[in-house]
Amino acid sequence: MYIVSIMADALKNVISQSTECPVCLSTFTDPKILSCSHTFCKTCLDNLRGNYQIRCPVCRALTEVPNQDVSKLPANLALKNLIEDMKCHPQICTSCKSDDKSSAAVYCQDCGKYLCTTCLNTHSQWGDFIDHEVIAMSEISSGKVTVRRYRKCRKHPKEDEECFCSNCRRFTCFRCVVMAHTGEGHQVMEAAAYENIHRESIEDIKSKVDEKQVCFQKYLDFIDEQMKLVGSTKKGCIADINNAYDDAVRQMTERRDILIGEVTEKTEGVEKELEEMKTSAQKYINQLTTVADMVTNRTKIPFDMDTLAAHDTLCEEIREAFDQEDPDYEKPRKSSKKGKSVGFERHVRKDELELGKIVNMVAKDVALPTKDSMNAMVSTPDGRMAVGGRTGGINIFSSDGEFQQTVLKDVKIYDVAFLSDGRCIVIDYANDITLYTPEYVKLNVMFESLGKDEGGIPNLTVGGDDLIYVSYRKAQKILVFSAEGGQAVREIPCNGYEPRQITSYDDSLLIVTGNTLRLIDNEGVVQHTLTKPGSYIYAAVSQGNLILVATVKHEEGLVSIDEYTNELTPIRNLVNEYKIEKPERKWYYLQQYRSGEIAFCTPDRLYIFY
Repeated sequence: MYIVSIMADALKNVISQSTECPVCLSTFTDPKILSCSHTFCKTCLDNLRGNYQIRCPVCRALTEVPNQDVSKLPANLALKNLIEDMKCHPQICTSCKSDDKSSAAVYCQDCGKYLCTTCLNTHSQWGDFIDHEVIAMSEISSGKVTVRRYRKCRKHPKEDEECFCSNCRRFTCFRCVVMAHTGEGHQVMEAAAYENIHRESIEDIKSKVDEKQVCFQKYLDFIDEQMKLVGSTKKGCIADINNAYDDAVRQMTERRDILIGEVTEKTEGVEKELEEMKTSAQKYINQLTTVADMVTNRTKIPFDMDTLAAHDTLCEEIREAFDQEDPDYEKPRKSSKKGKSVGFERHVRKDELELGKIVNMVAKDVALPTKDSMNAMVSTPDGRMAVGGRTGGINIFSSDGEFQQTVLKDVKIYDVAFLSDGRCIVIDYANDITLYTPEYVKLNVMFESLGKDEGGIPNLTVGGDDLIYVSYRKAQKILVFSAEGGQAVREIPCNGYEPRQITSYDDSLLIVTGNTLRLIDNEGVVQHTLTKPGSYIYAAVSQGNLILVATVKHEEGLVSIDEYTNELTPIRNLVNEYKIEKPERKWYYLQQYRSGEIAFCTPDRLYIFY
């Protein structure tokens, strides 16, 4: 019976050891099995889990964690049930000799035994056991105190494992030490000594952990400080953005009002013109209807002189109304063109905040018959536009941009102009000046022009007195000829600049050189200058005898056209940075149709603005 009791105690000791988690050394809580078959508490595994795997603390094998959730690992149900059973059965006294043992009241850490109240009284009276550490069962069950268990040797159940072999990494009893751990390669110490060493090692680890925790806590505090700084910066930036947004909304609202004002200004005049035309036409209809009603609604024939006179007068008014020309559709069409040409171009650049701009839309964008050919453009006496080309010929276009005919096809044109009687004056690639009839028949008139070697590239214009002005880039001067031909009647010097393009303006000349426009008198004295850095300038005279200036940003393909006074003071913008198809050659011309349309020509295309 005694042997059975010993075996039962040993079995209980083994079972008790088997219900302890190898990590926390406490009774398993929600035990989970790894793929290597080792079992640990769920909480311990949560602490050991990486992102997707757990490395077993015992065998170092890896286990995949389903969805990174340890609770989804399989539970050790057998062990869980055993622990539940142990909780349901109170611990009995392991010191009583009788079979009918009482429930344990305390546990002696030094003896490694559970004691009932009777055995505890006996234990307390023994002088050698007075200093033993005794723990109440209530303290153990609440988890406040951990039981230090003495392991029993499995080979020798009566013997405690009081020794520890550091080479074999296992506890053993003294008899096992003598039998199996005395040879070379075995270092055996008392279990208590190992426990002290282990405890000291743990204390050292804990101290280092505390130091590392302090180190990283300082790091966390530093991160918090940086987060506060970033948060402060974020708050400041958001405030600045909101302020900028409010300012931008205000500016855009102001800009919107300005743009709406521009549209209203550009269209109100046209609407007024159309309304006047409508009123006039309606008045005519009303008058015609009234008089007709008075005449045609009479049922009696007039016989006396007064009624006959009134009848004749009314009939005469109707006949006069019949004689009035039918409505002229061209007049409202032209007025509406001015209104319909106004457009809004939305801003598409990424580096600025802007709604857009009011632009004059192009009525027609016409491809020239020959690409990269245009050298000259001038308004014809009958109100059309003549475009001369270096490959030969003068192409004539209507104010609607319709190509109508080509004349002088075999003449390579440098420049072209017209005299007041309709005769055409041309300077060709040999620098020869030739006069043609209005029907483009060559006249026998000779001009003593400078050759290309002496004069360089020429350009010409006709003044209001029908004098012909011919400029020469290389010679840097202008020769003035009469329509009768022969030698130049006078010479105008261009001191220090090349006259690339010239236009007659009253008794003066407009001279274009790159980004500079000069207004000079008949003696060559510069009266006024206009410069546009980074752009090319081209000039023309408007129908209102003002100066039109086209500013071209060649690389961007942007054209602006403005109106200036005779002192080159800006009046208003007509076309603002209109996008054109950029040509290869940097050569442009600006003119105005007699009907008011503005023609802007590139080497490849003709643009018409209203």
